[in-house]
Amino acid sequence: MKQKVLGFTLIELLVVIGIIAILAGVVIVALNPGRQFAQARNTQRWSHVNTILNAIGQNMADNKGNFTCAAGSLPTSTTEMGTAGYDIENCIVPTYVSIMPLDPTSGTSSASGYTVLYDGTTRRVTINSMYDELSEVIVVVR
Repeated sequence: MKQKVLGFTLIELLVVIGIIAILAGVVIVALNPGRQFAQARNTQRWSHVNTILNAIGQNMADNKGNFTCAAGSLPTSTTEMGTAGYDIENCIVPTYVSIMPLDPTSGTSSASGYTVLYDGTTRRVTINSMYDELSEVIVVVR
């Protein structure tokens, strides 16, 4: 008399492993971690440009509408912020922000990854991210 052996056959195991592999592939494609990380970095860039612009606005409010900085007045042509460009850090840190925002992928103290432009005619300040991802344009004007 034969004894019945309990367990799974090789075919059953291979079918289950195949189904799990297909589901894992679908989930990875649907979530696309590279895109998720790029969106997170862009969100951080939006926060940074708003932080910088708010700090400039607070400085101007404290100085009767004029931006006061040892580096001089705000540039009237698009200039990267940092020691290699327009060094705004000493003008807004620590009075208006605790640390100078730097681009999450390429920012350094000499090149923050953000640009500033002041239009003297309209008195508007433009802050722009230089390294935005996913074809998103990150710019704030006030």
